[in-house]
Amino acid sequence: MIIHDKTIEKLQKLINEETERRSGFELVKFFNDLGFNDSYGPGFPSKWIYTQNNLKKINGTPELDKCIKKVFSPLNFVGKINELDRHISSFNEYLSFDNWLIVRNGKEITFKRTNDDYFNNVANQVGDENVKEEQFLNKEFSDIDIDKIELDYQVSEIIKQRIEEIEKCLKASSPLSVIFLCGSTLEGILLGIATKYPREFNTANSTPKNKEGKAKQFQEWDLNSFINVAYEKGILKEDVKKFSHSLRDFRNYIHPYQQLFSGFNPDIHTAKISLQVLKAAINQFINYKK
Repeated sequence: MIIHDKTIEKLQKLINEETERRSGFELVKFFNDLGFNDSYGPGFPSKWIYTQNNLKKINGTPELDKCIKKVFSPLNFVGKINELDRHISSFNEYLSFDNWLIVRNGKEITFKRTNDDYFNNVANQVGDENVKEEQFLNKEFSDIDIDKIELDYQVSEIIKQRIEEIEKCLKASSPLSVIFLCGSTLEGILLGIATKYPREFNTANSTPKNKEGKAKQFQEWDLNSFINVAYEKGILKEDVKKFSHSLRDFRNYIHPYQQLFSGFNPDIHTAKISLQVLKAAINQFINYKK
């Protein structure tokens, strides 16, 4: 199987962080299982460069097929099969342009060729998604009183200041600033809520675990983990989870080279969705408290 650069970029993200946030040591082990003979130590390159380079080396070889099957192995998603299927669906949007699709049959991952019917179905789905996105953007969230979430007073005051700054950045047509502020603000609120409800957040199927299989400390979680757990526990609804994709990766775009590599160029529309996600999340936090 030969895949394009865009597909390699997506696969790199899936390996490095989206399916599992792997350390440099874990990435070396991942690729050594595919026949590499790398070592982790001083001088090790950035994780995304290391992964990208190795994927290019095995592109067009049987090891690439093994790599993809390894990433999407159902054994790595025990209790999280729905999450696995979402990752497969997301990757298929790229892989289909290489004339391939991933198919999960129970515990088995296989590949099949694409055809025109697949693209026609995708086009229809995109049309439906645009309608749903417009409906989400048109929702009014009047009750976004931060105090009602009952976080620490000083934290609440900082969040209020950030929301004011977000509104200013949006009016100034500064989409990247809006995304950074919305992502970090939502992460901060979720950290506060997780601290209030530690049992709920530490016992979910999607709770991130350390090497010993224990729940990670909240300070080690990323925004994606917070959103997944909050959604699983009914604190956040489907709309917030669905439209939060740009916010979930906001930390990646802080570094210019990572933004260059990902090809991420946010516009004002993306910024508006990000702010709407933040407002909807705050509204749902308040309703959950009620």
